[in-house]
Amino acid sequence: MNTSKSVELFERAQKSIPGGVNSPVRAFKSVGGTPLFMQKAKGAYLYDADGNQYIDYIASWGPMILGHAYEPVVKAIQEKALGSTSFGAPTELEIEMAELIISMVPNVDLIRMVSSGTEACMSAIRLARGYTGRNKIIKFEGHYHGHADSFLVKAGSGVATFNIQTVPGVTAGVANDTLTAAYNDLNAVKKLVAEHKGEIAAIIVEPVAGNMGCILPKPGFHEGLRKLCDEEAIIFIFDEVMTGFRLAPGGAQERLGIKADMVTYGKVIGGGMPVGAFGGKKEFMQHIAPLGNVYQAGTLSGNPIAMIAGYTMLTELKNNPSIYKDLEEKTIYLRDGLNEVLKTWGQPFVINQLGSMISIHFSDHPVVDFASAASANNERFKKYFHAMLNRGVYLPPSAFESWFLNNALTKEDLDKTIQATKESLQEL
Repeated sequence: MNTSKSVELFERAQKSIPGGVNSPVRAFKSVGGTPLFMQKAKGAYLYDADGNQYIDYIASWGPMILGHAYEPVVKAIQEKALGSTSFGAPTELEIEMAELIISMVPNVDLIRMVSSGTEACMSAIRLARGYTGRNKIIKFEGHYHGHADSFLVKAGSGVATFNIQTVPGVTAGVANDTLTAAYNDLNAVKKLVAEHKGEIAAIIVEPVAGNMGCILPKPGFHEGLRKLCDEEAIIFIFDEVMTGFRLAPGGAQERLGIKADMVTYGKVIGGGMPVGAFGGKKEFMQHIAPLGNVYQAGTLSGNPIAMIAGYTMLTELKNNPSIYKDLEEKTIYLRDGLNEVLKTWGQPFVINQLGSMISIHFSDHPVVDFASAASANNERFKKYFHAMLNRGVYLPPSAFESWFLNNALTKEDLDKTIQATKESLQEL
């Protein structure tokens, strides 16, 4: 496979962009080699600068649920752009978008648009602190809630990929206010709450982890967190940047049957455009300015291009809930096919899957938290990644990331992926 143009572009990029990329995981440092520079995408396929085609299992890290360049979304963006890309003033479309999200998501009375998932999670934590008058938060090891200071303590995703345990620039005070526990360890959370009685403003969690591979909650884990938050007057926040509108029309709250106090979203609500949102019960959300004195603002929040892209995609998902059934059937078909191939290989592995999220871990033990994900044979994943890439399958370039399926994938694409895995394992 010829990737000379990507090599040339990466060399050029490093002269003007730190590390040659605008988000660290794109640099391929975790898996080695030169990152591929993409030129276009359509449906289930990516096309790089050298013209190579790849079956895509990143889906722009989640939001491309209906596939790339989905025609109704593209047309809506084109039409809306004719009326300007930003006003810095309110629009009716923002109201329609908020009403649509509230109609789909359980337990959300009010929602505020922002410009990224990081901003949404940061704002939700600020609101929780402002509402409760407390400073400390609990997050989970390997969970990534964006790159705001509070969230970079034992974070997943790129921080885990690069094995950065202490992030320079994050003050000791911020780090001291961020308490961490292992995901799926309810007793550890109870212990932290007991040790810091009356000090914890919020517990924030990826309801289905996607930033250390796809890792499912153990039965009773979220129910236990919900009960604990109720007992201790702690705000329970679901970070649904990955799971929102992907696992169900109402996201993980609907799929898992758990009600969070607040929920955060990212690029999924903009069809891949830079966007985010945080919402919840009026009891909490009424404390955000201008209703309350917890300040949050953004010039491009609710900009018309992101809003029309998200509104068009979410309307399609709301009107055609069978999409979720199709996506899950495709993901189970892929999981079962990969499982059969991996079983004949004779080496240990674990496949985690829920809905249209899935990941392979080369491990001889269940992968239920960050420690078990990190102890898998991630050197083997690097070789697998490149073997698959050479066969036209684009996986997340890190063992610490979930795969995301899109509904444009065909059975033929899935069969090609399963066959590519068979050939790749023989190569390994």
